[in-house]
Amino acid sequence: MSAKPNYETMYILRPDIAEEEVESHANKYRDLVVEAGGEVIDSQMRGKRRLAYNIGKHREGIYIQLNYSGDGKQVGPLEKAMRLSEDVIRYLTVKYEGQHSSLGRSTAPANPMASNTPRTEGQEQAKTEPQTAPA
Repeated sequence: MSAKPNYETMYILRPDIAEEEVESHANKYRDLVVEAGGEVIDSQMRGKRRLAYNIGKHREGIYIQLNYSGDGKQVGPLEKAMRLSEDVIRYLTVKYEGQHSSLGRSTAPANPMASNTPRTEGQEQAKTEPQTAPA
């Protein structure tokens, strides 16, 4: 039996909600993952940060990262709950291979992007063979 894939969901909460509500949201989303049959690996509050651009009328947001493993059935209910919440202003889930970095293991992405610059065989040889100066 192969290991369950790992997922990372980063979500941003409104900056004006109370600390107790932030903890309540973090616990709610952790519980949703567990109820759907997943295993929470790590949950980290990244704190309030300035956004790169306004989301709605917000210039800041409270970032929370949730890492979990499961069979993929956890993603749908989790994202639906976030979409319906007025306190979540943005979320993103990615699937990755390997273990979470806080456990001291590799976190290679599931689909790493290949280089956009193709090399021909002649180009690779030119870099590896030393050039001699004409006599």
